[in-house]
Amino acid sequence: MHSEEQTLALREQFDTAAQQRDASTLGMWIFLITEVMFFGGMFLAYSIYRAKYPDVFAVASSSLNWKIGAANTLVLICSSFTMVMAVRASQLGKRSGIIFWLILTLILGMTFLGVKAFEWNEKFEMHHVPGMAGFHLDGVGTMQGPASIFFSLYFAMTGLHAMHMVVGVGILTMLIFQAKAGKFSAGYWTPVDISGLYWHFVDIVWIFLFPLLYLIDRHLK
Repeated sequence: MHSEEQTLALREQFDTAAQQRDASTLGMWIFLITEVMFFGGMFLAYSIYRAKYPDVFAVASSSLNWKIGAANTLVLICSSFTMVMAVRASQLGKRSGIIFWLILTLILGMTFLGVKAFEWNEKFEMHHVPGMAGFHLDGVGTMQGPASIFFSLYFAMTGLHAMHMVVGVGILTMLIFQAKAGKFSAGYWTPVDISGLYWHFVDIVWIFLFPLLYLIDRHLK
């Protein structure tokens, strides 16, 4: 049964299902490497400016709501677990399990985006958006320029991460419909597997963003 399913899912440019799966996995890893370099440039810029304006960046970092950031971190960690369970269910050919865990992952991903939107709205209300009329950060005196650099990087980095989350939500939605159509089985689960790699990568990026933006040089209160 599995061999028949693998044959039906096999694309003409591949000789075997294993070869197709390996090629797909390699392609995703290559894509993720390019994403590492993309995010790496932002992390480097942030590190350079933080070293140049440590006091201003510490004050700006302390203005962020670390509790919201921590809550979103927990949400993403849970979503990584549910994604692992979805991949496992697909390996076992359990369609109902695939659908259940993917929907749960989707809900967690959308929860993250909703919380992030709430946090961004809070920064708008506090006039902490660079370029916005009345931009001002208390506690840095005349060093409003470096403060705007911090928030520019904050919105750029969390915004780029959120864009990847939106893409991930789209992928999960597509997988759910495909799973409902019976596309995945114990003989063919590669799309779920490589989508899991993408989702875990996005989660890992946030694991680095959270302490870098919210926790360094601040006193939790």
